[in-house]
Amino acid sequence: MFDLTGSVALVTGGNSGIGLGMAEGLARAGSSVCIWGTDAQKNAAALARLKAVAAPDAMVGASIVDVSDEGAVEDGFAALVATFGRLDSCFANAAVTGRYGNPRFVDMDLDHWRAGMAVNLDGAFLTFRGAARQMIEQGEGGSLVGTSSLAARFGAPRDGAYGAAKAGIVSMTQTLAVELGKYAIRANALLPGWTRSPQFDAWLERPEVTERILPRIPVKRWGEPKDWQAIAVYLASPESSFHTGDVFRLDGGYGIF
Repeated sequence: MFDLTGSVALVTGGNSGIGLGMAEGLARAGSSVCIWGTDAQKNAAALARLKAVAAPDAMVGASIVDVSDEGAVEDGFAALVATFGRLDSCFANAAVTGRYGNPRFVDMDLDHWRAGMAVNLDGAFLTFRGAARQMIEQGEGGSLVGTSSLAARFGAPRDGAYGAAKAGIVSMTQTLAVELGKYAIRANALLPGWTRSPQFDAWLERPEVTERILPRIPVKRWGEPKDWQAIAVYLASPESSFHTGDVFRLDGGYGIF
């Protein structure tokens, strides 16, 4: 039912963590996959993992693309289409957070605020815009998926810019679900819970974090990148063609307890 053979997916921030988990799921399901990241070494390591699980007739690729740079995003899409020939699903997952080194809100300057927005919200806008243009040109519909965060629903001290950007992604995907529905393009958002990744591992292993947060997760564990494989496959699949404008919270139950 969820065979993605012949389809092409883009995952930004796809070289580690949730992004790589989604990319692996897509590749396992038969999709060709292109990942964007800004670290060449991480891109190469992720590409090796994708090649190991991809179907024999599927393509995988990795490109250095800074999603906050409009020109880089446009060049990235041109290269993607030239290499893969089309685009069927796009996962705007790239993000940066400096939560635990951020200044207090009252001490934050505008440059700090804008630096976070540039990747976390502007980057999603540029990615979705490029993907939507390509999908409309193809005339066969498609799937847009934005990685939001529990910070869009819960207060995130010293991470107001991140939370605001992630809430913006929810609103953006719902707007796109309405505006692009006539093109058979659907748009949904993901709200990840506490998930292991190179960006968070050291923090999650701190005793005070484990003592405060883990008891609030009913399944009593941190999320793993592999937990994001199935939802990515579902949203990339035509089987989700009637599912749009939704928000998927995958957090082990944190948000209800």
